[in-house]
Amino acid sequence: MIFQACQAQQSEVVLKNEKGDYPQNYFRKPLDIPLYLSGTFGELRNNHFHAGLDFKTQQKEGFEVYAAAEGYISRIKISNWGYGKAIYITHPKGYTTVYAHLKKFNPTIEKYLKKRQYEKESFEIQLFPKKNELPIPTNKIIGYSGSTGGFAGPHLHFEIRDTKTAMPINPMQFGYAIEDSQKPIIKSLYAFPQNKESHANGLGMKHLLNTFASKNGVLKTNTINAFGQISLGVAAYDLLDGAANKNGLYKLKMFVNGEKAHEFKAETFSYNESKLINLLIDYEIYKTKNQRIQKCYIEDHNDLSMYNRTLNGVINIENGKRYEVLIVAEDFAGNVQRVNIPIEGVKTSKIITEKEFETNYKIEHKQPKEFSNGNLSLSFPANAFYEDLYLKFEASDSIAEVHTPTIPLRKKYKLSFNTSKYSKETQKQLYIAYKKRGSERAYFRETSRTENSISAEVKELGTYVLIKDLYPPKASMVNIKEEQWVSNHQHLKVKIEDKESGIKSYIGTINGKWILMEYDLKKGILIYDFNDLNFNQAKHEFKLILKDKVGNQTILKRTFYRK
Repeated sequence: MIFQACQAQQSEVVLKNEKGDYPQNYFRKPLDIPLYLSGTFGELRNNHFHAGLDFKTQQKEGFEVYAAAEGYISRIKISNWGYGKAIYITHPKGYTTVYAHLKKFNPTIEKYLKKRQYEKESFEIQLFPKKNELPIPTNKIIGYSGSTGGFAGPHLHFEIRDTKTAMPINPMQFGYAIEDSQKPIIKSLYAFPQNKESHANGLGMKHLLNTFASKNGVLKTNTINAFGQISLGVAAYDLLDGAANKNGLYKLKMFVNGEKAHEFKAETFSYNESKLINLLIDYEIYKTKNQRIQKCYIEDHNDLSMYNRTLNGVINIENGKRYEVLIVAEDFAGNVQRVNIPIEGVKTSKIITEKEFETNYKIEHKQPKEFSNGNLSLSFPANAFYEDLYLKFEASDSIAEVHTPTIPLRKKYKLSFNTSKYSKETQKQLYIAYKKRGSERAYFRETSRTENSISAEVKELGTYVLIKDLYPPKASMVNIKEEQWVSNHQHLKVKIEDKESGIKSYIGTINGKWILMEYDLKKGILIYDFNDLNFNQAKHEFKLILKDKVGNQTILKRTFYRK
C-alpha cells in the first residue's frame, strides 16, 4: 500500500503488550539469579536476527542452569564456535527450549556425551537422543553457564522454539518478567527517496534528517519539503533496567496522517530469513558507518515474516499537500519513543542526486554471469544479487578488488585465482583471504584447488588476497615437563597457535589411544581431563598432531609418568 494524503487528524497510537495464545506460567526461569538481559529477541546482529534472550551472568561462569519445563533432551551440539556447548529440550506442549554457551552439563549428560565423543573420536559432535534416553523433569539442573562458542563473554543464550516448525519465538511472549522502565532511544533518522522524481529537501538520495527533542521528550524534525515516493528509517535501540546494553526493539511502527503505514514486530521468524536483515537495514550505511538504520518500508525481495505485509511503508507525497508522519519505537514493556516528521508537498526540478556510473561488468541479477580479469575470474549464479548493477572489478596477481562491500548478496559467488606461475609445492601453501576495510588482518576463506588454480565460494564483495602460508602451527606444553611425574595433575594443557591460515585440526593421543581435548579459543589452549581414561602403566607417551588450513603440520611429543 502506498499512502496518499488525507485530511484526517493523527489518531492516538494504542500501545499494549500482546501475548497471544502463548502459555504464561508454563516455563520457569532457566537461572536462579536476578534476570538482566544483554540481548533481546529479534535484535539486529551481523547477517542474522538474534533468536533468543541473552541472560547476563554477572560476568562469571558456573551458575546452575535449569530446564524450563519437563521434557526430554532431543539434541546436544558441541562446537568450538556458534552456540558452543548447547542443549535442546523438547516439551510436551509443542515447544523446544535451547540453552547455549554452557560451561558443562550435569553428570548424567556429561557421561552420555563423553561416551559418544570417544566413540566418534571428536570433541565437536551433534547428537539426537531418543525420547526415553535423557528425560528431564521441571527444575532439573541440566548444566552450568559459561562462555563457550567463540569469543563471547559469560552469559546464557536461551530460546523457545516451535517444535513442529523449528521457528524461534520471543520468550517474552511466555511471561518472563524483565524490569524495564526505560524507553527506547532513536539516535538518527534518514529519508529514502525511492526514484529519480522523488526528493526530500531537494535531495534525491538517502540522507540524514536533523531531529530535536520537544518539551515532552518526543523527537521532532523541522518541516520537510518533499515530493514523490519517500520512505524513512531510524537507528534505534532499547534500554532495560539494571544493564547498560543497547538492545533490540520489539516493535517499530510508522503512521501517516494517523493511519498505520508500516509495522515490524519481533515475535517469531524462520532461520531461513536470516539474510533478509541486510534488506531490513540500509546495508551501505552499516558497512561504512557501522550504524544499523532500520527501514520503515519493505524492500523488494524482502519476505521477512516479522513485517505486517499489508503495509509497505512508502509515502506518496503530492505537491501542495501536508503530511504528519509519526515513527514509534517500542519495547516489550510498552515503553515508547516517538519522532514526529511534518512533510510539505513541494515539487522541484532542482534535485541533487548521486552520480551514476557504468563499467564493462554489468550484472542482470536474474541471470548467471562470469567475468575474467588477468589472473582472476568471477562466477556469479543467477540471483546472486537483489537487483541489477554495474560491477567495479580490478585485479592483480594476488589482490582482487571486487566492487565495494556495501551491497548485500543473496547467494555466494565463486572467486578463482590462476596459480600457474607458482610451483606445485607452493600452490599447496596458498589460500584466499578476505580483508576488511581499515584492517591489516586477513580472514581465511575455505578454498578448493584444481591444477593451476585456487577458488573460494564467498558471500561478500570487497578485497580478496592470495596469501602463502609457509609456517606450521605452533604447539607448546603448558603444565607438563619432559619425563615429569603428574599423578596430582587434573589436566594436561597445550598452548596452540597459528597466525596465518589458522588451526584446522588437532589429534591428541596417549600411548596411541585417542583422547578428548577441549579447545579453549579465548586462551588458545587444548585441555585434556586425566579422569577420562585409566592407564595401567606408569610411563605415558603423549602425542599431538596439529594442522593448519593449508596442511602445514606440527607434531608435539611429551613423555610423562602417572599412576
